[in-house]
Amino acid sequence: MPDPRRTHGDRARLLTSMSEYCLLLRKDLRQPLAPVQWPKGIRLTPLNDELLPRVHALLEQGYATGHGSVESLLDWQHALLHDAEYDPQLCFVSLFNDEVAGVAQAWTSAYLKDLVVHPRLQGRGVGGALLSHVFRVFKQRGEPSVDLKVMEHNHPARRLYLRHGMQVIRREAL
Repeated sequence: MPDPRRTHGDRARLLTSMSEYCLLLRKDLRQPLAPVQWPKGIRLTPLNDELLPRVHALLEQGYATGHGSVESLLDWQHALLHDAEYDPQLCFVSLFNDEVAGVAQAWTSAYLKDLVVHPRLQGRGVGGALLSHVFRVFKQRGEPSVDLKVMEHNHPARRLYLRHGMQVIRREAL
């Protein structure tokens, strides 16, 4: 049970101490890839203006537990649309009953910047399908590999990435 005496500052310090390191992971795309298996009821759609606030809300929710961070909606939207590595064809939104189920945002440098799945749908294959889809897209673009960084303490994400053939390249201090 959470300690009711713990303050917001205590929580922030705890999360900071948990987040002293991240891991750089890489997927070799020169090998054959398994087919993408989308869970029943999940459909893929491109990011559009209508979805921006809902995607941002999911990113905020996904990173609220100390596994990353996201700017305010306006700052995030501006940074996204004006980033030299942004390509709208590399932002994948999965929907379940027209609700945002997950998002994978990649950069043109074959780097997966964000992968977040709604908590209600975690463990149902959405994250793995998005990850596999990202791999396929970059393989089709002729990239030899895809990289990402994950917080060292984010064990569920690390298990997902390792299960999908990613290898730890190095541990980095933040």
